[in-house]
Amino acid sequence: MKWVKRFKAGKISRRNMGKKRFRMMWVILSVIVLSALVGVVFVNMPQFGRLPRGERLARIERSAHYRDGEFRNLHETVLMTSGKGFFQNLTGFLFRKQAGLRPDSTLPVIKTDLQTLNLSEDLLVWFGHSSYLIQMEGKRLLVDPVFCTAAPVSFVNKPFKGTEVYRPEDMPDIDYLIITHDHWDHLDYRTVMALKDRVQKVVCPLGVGEHFEYWGFSPERIVELDWEEQALLHCLPARHFSGRGLARNRSLWASFLVTGSRRKVFIGGDGGYDTHFAEIGMRFPDIDWAILENGQYNEGWKYIHLMPGYMAAVARELKAAKILTVHHSKYALAAHPWDEPLKNARRMRDRDSLPVVIPQIGEVVNMTGH
Repeated sequence: MKWVKRFKAGKISRRNMGKKRFRMMWVILSVIVLSALVGVVFVNMPQFGRLPRGERLARIERSAHYRDGEFRNLHETVLMTSGKGFFQNLTGFLFRKQAGLRPDSTLPVIKTDLQTLNLSEDLLVWFGHSSYLIQMEGKRLLVDPVFCTAAPVSFVNKPFKGTEVYRPEDMPDIDYLIITHDHWDHLDYRTVMALKDRVQKVVCPLGVGEHFEYWGFSPERIVELDWEEQALLHCLPARHFSGRGLARNRSLWASFLVTGSRRKVFIGGDGGYDTHFAEIGMRFPDIDWAILENGQYNEGWKYIHLMPGYMAAVARELKAAKILTVHHSKYALAAHPWDEPLKNARRMRDRDSLPVVIPQIGEVVNMTGH
């Protein structure tokens, strides 16, 4: 700095030097305080939701899956296995430069008029990533809808070109809005607020209902379930984690089984391989459709997302008549090529002879005909 050089040269007195140093320290301190205030205001914005409190927190504390202030998986689960911490992984995600993470051209998408779908038909429409609509026995179920932003800020985690064609206003009235956990790419504040007046019931794991109540959903419309509880749907385990801000695992993550008079549908949510898949397959031997995670995996977090090497095993353990893979083809959250999950699905179908259905985004899948 010029004034330091001038001081050393004897051109600035010790008193003036002290004043300049004090001013610089004051500027630095002011920047730190201002940054901290901005951070506090940011994480308290409505889209971050709210941590459980009151009777909901008391119910959480009674759960067999909650210990020492957080929910736990069935078996010990290390989140980051690369040796890097959460913030190192976050920085690597934000500033990475790797070829093939995103498609070079606009992806083909079918824009289906969802309002005109015949409610008497059992069908499924996938919207990319983990968002999909199930029509089953006269009910409409919308799972993990993300149609606005999949991150706290809109300029992060942008969708692939062509995949952003579906918006909240395209959705029909929904009987059950199903949320598997509260991560940003599964629970989008703007989307659920836009759907608020057209949703009959919200079905979610224990603790996630706090977000919805904070956002103005009446408690009577929120069905919160612990693992192995059943109300409208059967709530089942998954191997993952939760959190929208700095606090982790204050709400539960889950898979669900939808049981109708004609068929059963397993909604896998996010999560790595564990014994629960085989157990679910044995307990419910007649699953018609299993919707499984495929994408955003990495060796650095191999226990909390389903690695490709386990996908065929999971499909066989569940013994489902049909398999649909999701969690891909819209966002780049991991370092694998964007189309690798599609290749995984084709390999399961062609090499492993598994009944995998691979629709386009927006294509109507007849759940009876496949």
